[in-house]
Amino acid sequence: MSSIKAPLSQNLKVALIQIKAGAQKAANLQKVTTFIDNAVAQATGKLDLVMLPECFNSPYAVDKFREYAENIPNGETTGLLSKLAKQHGLYIVGGSIPELDDSDNNVYNTSLTFDPEGNIIAKHRKTHLFDIDIPGGITFKESVTLTGGDKGTVFKLGNFGNVGLGICYDIRFPELAIIASRKPNNAFAMFYPGAFNTTTGPLHWHLLARARAVDNEMFAILCSPARDVGGDGYQAYGHSLVVDPSGNIVAEAGEGEEILYAELDKELLPKARESIPVHFQRRFDVYNDVTEGAKVSDK
Repeated sequence: MSSIKAPLSQNLKVALIQIKAGAQKAANLQKVTTFIDNAVAQATGKLDLVMLPECFNSPYAVDKFREYAENIPNGETTGLLSKLAKQHGLYIVGGSIPELDDSDNNVYNTSLTFDPEGNIIAKHRKTHLFDIDIPGGITFKESVTLTGGDKGTVFKLGNFGNVGLGICYDIRFPELAIIASRKPNNAFAMFYPGAFNTTTGPLHWHLLARARAVDNEMFAILCSPARDVGGDGYQAYGHSLVVDPSGNIVAEAGEGEEILYAELDKELLPKARESIPVHFQRRFDVYNDVTEGAKVSDK
């Protein structure tokens, strides 16, 4: 046993729900219900947490976000996830949905996490909007209809410990994971629901997941939508991933709809930080600590 105190107090059993969304919200929500029910029923032993992908209740399209947007906490998707978390007695990292804020009429790409009693324990609005133009690849500008969040998100996952939350493009900006992993937050994992596409996915999906894990010696958990083979809309990359604190991929999905299971071993994080102690060797006399003055919210 490592002499370094484990930020993860006990092993965490997770299931990543890799599904694709269609044009009908009701059908999307029914699929979520079916897959979560199946994830629990088919798990080996007690499942602790289920994670959904980015934009699981709507098409991932700039011109559709406002049409599908809901109020939080009064929208039907929030209500469903709350009910499912309580019904199955587990945590749900609710991917992301388009959120309509009645106070400013803005639409956000928002992720909610629920505890086993069905309470919202975290809310993250996608901080970095996906505005890119790759010649011969893809052009996509979320900022046409979405507004970015203004805080990082770190929260307590019950007795397991602290975790951080980001959405898709957020993973390209290491500061959110740095803030989560450092004291006093000392998070054991970053959760990233994300819809990388078939251009950016092969380039950077695995690389970024492993980089965030190794940089911060923490778990990186990425849940993607399934690829819509034969569809004419946005093509997600798939390949939902769980990466351990040493950068090893411990579980990976394919491209289609599936449930990916993994267990986060509480021994791996202190072992990584003791073996290669970069976590404790920062030279803030040479460069600034980006965690100072960071804006962080737990809801």
